Amino acid sequence: MEFFRGLHSLPPAAESGPGPCVATIGNFDGVHRGHLQVVRALKKEGERQELPVVVVVFEPTPQEFFAGDRSPARLTRFGEKYHLLEKAGVDKLICLRFDSELSAMGPGKFVQRLLIDGMQLKHLVVGDDFRFGKDRAGDFKFLVAAGEQAGFAVEKTDSFVLDSVRVSSSGIRQALKQGDLAQAERWLGRPYGMKGRVIEGEKLGRKLGFPTANIHPRRTVCPVHGIYAVRVNGAGLAQWPGVASIGSRPTVTDGEEIVLEVHLFGFSGNLYGESLEVLWLHKLREEKHFASLEALTEEMKNDADLARKLLGIDKEYAGN
Repeated sequence: MEFFRGLHSLPPAAESGPGPCVATIGNFDGVHRGHLQVVRALKKEGERQELPVVVVVFEPTPQEFFAGDRSPARLTRFGEKYHLLEKAGVDKLICLRFDSELSAMGPGKFVQRLLIDGMQLKHLVVGDDFRFGKDRAGDFKFLVAAGEQAGFAVEKTDSFVLDSVRVSSSGIRQALKQGDLAQAERWLGRPYGMKGRVIEGEKLGRKLGFPTANIHPRRTVCPVHGIYAVRVNGAGLAQWPGVASIGSRPTVTDGEEIVLEVHLFGFSGNLYGESLEVLWLHKLREEKHFASLEALTEEMKNDADLARKLLGIDKEYAGN
């Protein structure tokens, strides 16, 4: 998948760009089944016109720009989003920095600078709730009128609905918050996962008999908190079972930094520096404070036993 970062990477400032093309625009947080429906419609049109499929996203998201720490939890970091869109068959990805300049750009200038000059757009597919430009003044009707003048078509896709409910990133966030991993998986079309690199921690888990791989979630707001039964991919591991804790570790620290710790059943290798994907399959409980490390250790043993049961593995295979 070819990648373009920022308006400066597109014509007329750049020597070459992604167009002519067919395209869609949005946050694509989670790259869920609704997003994939849009990509499928776009790919069908791209094949018909023999043009590349382009997706335009924003970093940070508009909500993160305006709300900061009060913004909704991000389902996917940019790198995760990149790989999911590539897997979906997108040919080219444009990432625009959402800043004060872009947020102040009116819908007319946005269309001219990005869609016409920058992309040589021939066909645009957007969701039924798409809004853009300063004060979100641009909408589907505006795009249709602009397309008629500039020579590109605009297609609107209906919401992706399951069980009479519209699939959305906000709905997935709510399912994760409530610990409903099955619902999140149904809407995503895959188990919810996070990717990150293993960093060196304080090795407290090892001292307590539960060595962990520590991963920094690198999110302003995290969509999952608590203790989970998980499976892990990466570094030669495939669907490896384990139990994970994600939160501020109230028993051992007063800090507010979110930390992800994964104990892999029966694993004894060195994972420092490796990139892992953690798949969240069953929520066991909320994070809580314990009066002592002994009480914490006993609860960790209970968590591990429950995780093994939910994952359908036995102690002989699982090691600890």
